[in-house]
Amino acid sequence: MSTPVKVKLEANKTYHFCTCGKSKDNVFCDGAHKGTDFKPKAFSVEKTDEYYLCGSKKSANLPFCDGSHTK
Repeated sequence: MSTPVKVKLEANKTYHFCTCGKSKDNVFCDGAHKGTDFKPKAFSVEKTDEYYLCGSKKSANLPFCDGSHTK
């Protein structure tokens, strides 16, 4: 998936972003990285809101989309 994914995130909750690209939804870690060198990226947000997470894994601001997928 190379496009951003819009998700609603809750404040102060820990999420684990998929960095390997093998998870079923390509956004949140589901353990599909096991047996690889990839590790999920833990993150949280300060405000409950909708956010765009990076689907291409190219963002310099992972897990958030920075438009790198358009370059």
